[in-house]
Amino acid sequence: MMRILQISSAKTFGGGERHMVDLCRGLQDRGHDVFVALRPTNEWESSLDFVPQDNFLHVSIRNSFGMFSAKRIGRFLNEKKIDIIHAHVARDYLAAGVACRISKETRFVLTRHVMFSLKPFHRFALNNVDKAIAVSPAVRGQLEKIFPSEKVAVINNGLRIPDLADSERLGREFRAFHKIPADAKLIGTMGELKPLKGQRDLVLAANEIAKTDERAYFVIAGKDNTADRRFRRELRRLVKVFGLESRFLWLDWLDDTSPFFAAIDLFVSPSHSESFGLALLEAMTRGKAVVATATDGAKELLGNVGRLTPIADPLALSVAIRSMLDDDELAKSSGEKLREIAADRFSLKRMVDLTEKLYFDLTAESRKAK
Repeated sequence: MMRILQISSAKTFGGGERHMVDLCRGLQDRGHDVFVALRPTNEWESSLDFVPQDNFLHVSIRNSFGMFSAKRIGRFLNEKKIDIIHAHVARDYLAAGVACRISKETRFVLTRHVMFSLKPFHRFALNNVDKAIAVSPAVRGQLEKIFPSEKVAVINNGLRIPDLADSERLGREFRAFHKIPADAKLIGTMGELKPLKGQRDLVLAANEIAKTDERAYFVIAGKDNTADRRFRRELRRLVKVFGLESRFLWLDWLDDTSPFFAAIDLFVSPSHSESFGLALLEAMTRGKAVVATATDGAKELLGNVGRLTPIADPLALSVAIRSMLDDDELAKSSGEKLREIAADRFSLKRMVDLTEKLYFDLTAESRKAK
């Protein structure tokens, strides 16, 4: 079995952190020794409570040039005889690379979770990376600008396919608790509150939909992680201007998303950029109809199922949402097909299988080299 250090300096919990938590759990369940390096001020360590306390390293990586932190990580790699270090945040890549130069027995893996390009200097600074994982083919294209193609692998994110037996009860309870009419058409989205995620476009689309459909209600789940919470205030102010306060429910980050997904009739992903889209994938695993903007991630996940609309086009978004709300059979069949796609191509087991094999191949190469 392998000894694997997963590293992330993210302060708050988002899609990339959820991916890392799921990967850690999957690897530990298979008997590997999982270690975790996090920033001391992180807000999501409790999500990793299955990892033994002795396997944590708390280290501050304030920027890409955290050399002091890199030395600490390098010592940890040597002390714990780590086989693989796997970095998940761009800020951590250089520190992990330097740590691997200190501990020459450890192989270096990184995952790129976003579409944004790395800097040209990464081509030289990270020349000791053994594998760079892209979460989608579109991200692979970005990574191949920096790394040789043979060092780049695509491993899609994956989620467990849940049992939906209790969904009806959970949905009723969610609606009753939040005073949403049982016969309402509930449209939901989930993700960090920031302009890039497109929640403003959804509010604008909601205004169009509400003009002709009294059944339409909306729930926006997600936190604004900025210091002044300006974007959250802007969204709520816009809803108030439209006179839709009674039709909107605002929720912070949800530890248990099951009631949310059980209650909604339609999931909307209005993002302006999405390398993959874990919230969208979770909607698929729960058999929900989806309307999404045509980001690279949404196109990869949905294929020709669901409705794709132009990015940053609230009117087109409203038309697509309306078409799903007005056709129950279409929404039902679309949700069923998306759940099948999720189970076939984007399961958690498949993600862990492929990552584990990548690790095994790298450690086998190390043994041959000795």
